[in-house]
Amino acid sequence: MMHRGPDIEWLASQVLSRVVERLASDSPLTTTPSYEDLSRRIGATITADGIGLEAALRLWTEEISRAALPVDHPRFLAFIPGASTDAALLFDALVTASSIYGGTWLEASGSVYAENQVLRWLADLAGFPAGAGGCFVQGGTAGNISALVAARHTALEKRKGSRPRRWVAAVTDQTHSSVRYAVEQVMDADILLVPTDVHGRMRGDDLRKTVKQQGTDGLFAVVATAGSTNLGIVDDLEGIADVCAQLGVWMHVDGAYGAAALAAPSARRLFSGIERADSFVVDPHKWLFAPYDSCALLYRNPELARRAHTQHAA
Repeated sequence: MMHRGPDIEWLASQVLSRVVERLASDSPLTTTPSYEDLSRRIGATITADGIGLEAALRLWTEEISRAALPVDHPRFLAFIPGASTDAALLFDALVTASSIYGGTWLEASGSVYAENQVLRWLADLAGFPAGAGGCFVQGGTAGNISALVAARHTALEKRKGSRPRRWVAAVTDQTHSSVRYAVEQVMDADILLVPTDVHGRMRGDDLRKTVKQQGTDGLFAVVATAGSTNLGIVDDLEGIADVCAQLGVWMHVDGAYGAAALAAPSARRLFSGIERADSFVVDPHKWLFAPYDSCALLYRNPELARRAHTQHAA
């Protein structure tokens, strides 16, 4: 067991006081310096003898923490990568200090139970059935590709192991760039580009026409968007669900940015049809005010995802 002496007690006191100070006031608006500038000001941080706790704390306080744009500043209006509350940040620090591995029920049943409560709440917001479930992953990119892997695995099972010439996923030019990259570069599959309407939305009729023209062989998923990062566009989820049901194709909804608006009664109508999706994602570190970096990934039938992602290691 690691010995925790007076140095750690001193560091804990210093860190906690800086946390309280940071939460009590806005960080000054800054600019991000160049690599050369940081090299001159900070220098080497990994040395044979170590730089010591005091030097490390000083470097963080005076240099590293200031070489960043404070995205929670009231005048930071560029976009919303994160909007965590003070309470969430403090609880995140407590969870980190508790050194919990929440990967399985065996190591941390309490934290897994708590995560499942949040996932159940999100599933209920979307209108998913009682048997729905999922997990948290690190960011929307990881959540989307996980869902797409499950979608392709399910399609392969339906085909009884017979692979098409090429796998295909349907998206639009408004779909998040990470989805297209995941399909083409990571999964080595092809993109079926569906045209959008004048509002930038994928509509069921356009999806149906595009699929009819291109054919359905290899089509394993349609990726709908519930709140694009540029304009907050929500696709015609109801119409897309109709087409996916007719074709027997997996419907995934990328709601990383916008699906948290499900919690707002005034906006719920925009997401009509999401309850018919096979999977969806939402990032709690955006409009659900949690700290970086998390993505809630929900499946209508988690058994399909379990079959796709289960590993049998020695």
